[in-house]
Amino acid sequence: MADIAISVQLPPGPQIAGVRHIVAVASGKGGVGKSTTACNLALALQAQGLKVGLLDADIYGPSVPKLFGLSGKPNVVDNKAMEPMIGYGLKVMSIGFLIEPETAMIWRGPMVQSAITQMLRDVLWGELDVLLVDMPPGTGDAQLTMAQATPLSGAVIVSTPQDLALIDARRGVTMFKKVAVPILGVIENMATFVCPNCGHASHIFGHGGARVEAQRLGVPFLGEVPLDMTIRETSDSGQPVVATDPDGPHAKVFRDIAAQLWANLSGAPAGRAAPKIVFE
Repeated sequence: MADIAISVQLPPGPQIAGVRHIVAVASGKGGVGKSTTACNLALALQAQGLKVGLLDADIYGPSVPKLFGLSGKPNVVDNKAMEPMIGYGLKVMSIGFLIEPETAMIWRGPMVQSAITQMLRDVLWGELDVLLVDMPPGTGDAQLTMAQATPLSGAVIVSTPQDLALIDARRGVTMFKKVAVPILGVIENMATFVCPNCGHASHIFGHGGARVEAQRLGVPFLGEVPLDMTIRETSDSGQPVVATDPDGPHAKVFRDIAAQLWANLSGAPAGRAAPKIVFE
């Protein structure tokens, strides 16, 4: 019996006025520190003199309000569009600003798609060099919405070094390739733990796995972020390390990764056309 190809043709998403590049920060699974990485990566790009925004597209588990220590609701202009919140100079938007902190989002796919689209297009982002989108984990509705309805310039994949995380990171890379979104790089998070008492380095989740996987998949490797209590503590307190300790060693790690990302992004076409998705 012959294979049946089902083609899903949706109207390509228009550009977002004033936004030069939209970049998805994604992971194949949760628990790999993607939101913390996206937050500090956005701040590191801003430290290069770029105009940067951050959209929290994780509808079921928004983390950006906590990471930036932000609360309250955004202003609505003319009953049409929302003004983004401001965190450490970044323009920030999240579903977490629109609901109570304890609210469980029990939404089906179409509602998630609609919410992401509204937060992209009904927000007054203004002039931005880069809009980072903190994606929910996995390869489902939210990812397809971003790939199909938005002119993404590329995606960044975050993974820990361990094999279980790399399996899902591989799926994330494959999904973005299938919908014609360039992979701008892979980041290995929680790469090395250095004991604050004795200085011994331990590879709790392994080491180098994401670098090897990036080489195997033929995509750029952006760098390693250590497993460190400072990054965890500053994230939990709403004081991201790149903003509050810009000259420290952890901020330098994120700045180096951001510099490599911007170099890769600068060579990518701005606002690629949304693809036609074909399921074989």
